[in-house]
Amino acid sequence: MRVIVVGAGVVGTMHAWHAVERGHEVVQIEREKEARGASLRNFGQVWVSGRAGGEELETALRARELWEEIGGRVPGVGFRANGSLTPVRTDAELAVAQAAVARTDAAARGYKLLTPAEARAVNPALRGAFTAALYCERDAAVEPRTAQLALKEALLASGRYTFLGGREIRDLVGEHGVRDDHGDVHTGDAVVLCPGAALSGLVRELVPDLPVRRVRLQMMQTDPLGEPLTTSVADADSFRYYPAYDSAALDAAQPQAPVAAEHRMQLLMVQRRDGGLTIGDTHEYEHPFAFDTVEEPYEHLTELVEGFLGRPLPRIRRRWAGVYAQCTDTARVVHRQQVRDGAWLVTGPGGRGMTCSPAIAERTANELGW
Repeated sequence: MRVIVVGAGVVGTMHAWHAVERGHEVVQIEREKEARGASLRNFGQVWVSGRAGGEELETALRARELWEEIGGRVPGVGFRANGSLTPVRTDAELAVAQAAVARTDAAARGYKLLTPAEARAVNPALRGAFTAALYCERDAAVEPRTAQLALKEALLASGRYTFLGGREIRDLVGEHGVRDDHGDVHTGDAVVLCPGAALSGLVRELVPDLPVRRVRLQMMQTDPLGEPLTTSVADADSFRYYPAYDSAALDAAQPQAPVAAEHRMQLLMVQRRDGGLTIGDTHEYEHPFAFDTVEEPYEHLTELVEGFLGRPLPRIRRRWAGVYAQCTDTARVVHRQQVRDGAWLVTGPGGRGMTCSPAIAERTANELGW
């Protein structure tokens, strides 16, 4: 087969990967010279811990297996099985962690409730004050700024892959073909559109009532910490944003700090291979999105991190905002829809994109009979 993949974010690149792995020829078309969207502007976390039970958890666990396999073959992906710790400080937060550990699928997630001493044995950088920590052994991380480039180089080495950057698709033409803004037509046996958060233009024409929304977030990255942060780290506010923690205990949890509530915040933190920390994030749902970043969320995150680390944060060297696509029914892992004969649209994984993309693309390949 000859497969046309539109979009070079992580979802599109994983579709290209599975097609090439199954012996097919792939042409991948990206409107930017290289991908620059949410697939690069994220934590790089393979986040199993908070996923909803059932299909979402199964997708995340399968994706983690695939990430580990791909990372073993493509070192530039930067896969590492680092796990995560969520320190808790209050009785209300502890009750949510205890409810999580009591889940029937807790073992599949690798949940354990640790004392402060046990948590520091896993991650010695956490020298601050907390009463317990929820450990998820199955969480992992990759390097978002290099993963797509590394995958692209591996795909090019296959001899069955062509990358065309700086071309925006204007229309679907004929059977299994697309026309780009250079006027060139690319034909194949299947077309998979993976537009990420670019939901206007052709996507809107094809699916005017697409049940997908855009979400904006703010993040930052520090200079090297100077020591290993051996796990990813979250705070108890993250319990509010992941369905695995839904419980009566969560309903009774203490309110957020005002700035965290205003900006719909959680702390997520992971160390990059250069030693710096990626820290976030906020959630903004109302359009039009702000064009600037604001300081109060960064100040709040800095205070939280310094409290967990028990030391000042290294200098902030980057701040940025990103936008991702999320199904309006947030229980859905992804929106996958046939839009024409031989053409499919795959978008809307939300904050699951980096985690679940290998398994999302694998399912597309299976359903399409690749």
